[in-house]
Amino acid sequence: MGVSLSHATGRGRGGRRTFRPNSDINVTPFVDVMLVLLIVFMVTAPLLTVGVPVDLPQTRAQNIPTKEQPLQVTIDAQGQIYVQKKPVAMEDLVPMLTAIAKAQAQGSAAGTGGGPGETRIFVFGDQALAYGRIMQVMGAITSAGFTRVALISETPKGQAALTPAPAATAPAPRR
Repeated sequence: MGVSLSHATGRGRGGRRTFRPNSDINVTPFVDVMLVLLIVFMVTAPLLTVGVPVDLPQTRAQNIPTKEQPLQVTIDAQGQIYVQKKPVAMEDLVPMLTAIAKAQAQGSAAGTGGGPGETRIFVFGDQALAYGRIMQVMGAITSAGFTRVALISETPKGQAALTPAPAATAPAPRR
């Protein structure tokens, strides 16, 4: 029971065709699948943005390192307040944040207190919004006992955030 691979296209014994194994890899299906995936990701990537779209002011301030997922309070250009993505009236803001903080404290594995003092809140305010409206919202949040509240801004395009400079000693004055 032997197989002769020497005849690539000719007829072998008994009039049967014998074929040489093809060792080439066909990458066309692979390229087709990759192009379809690329198109899918290009279409869906802009839709994955989290939060309410606001035009944030730009600063070169240092980024805030954080491990836990903070609550997001957003104020759009019309002054509407959102917690995460849900619109909220000003009078319902503090009760909602307090309820979320309590739920996060109960859901944490450590079970250590939690509550308003330990919950980090990021406030996103549209740059076209009056400063007083942002301060009104932040005042309501801090008066409820939340102490870890931060304003969020964008870094200008093409510039890196400032890193804190090491404290330098001033040179002695010349006489």
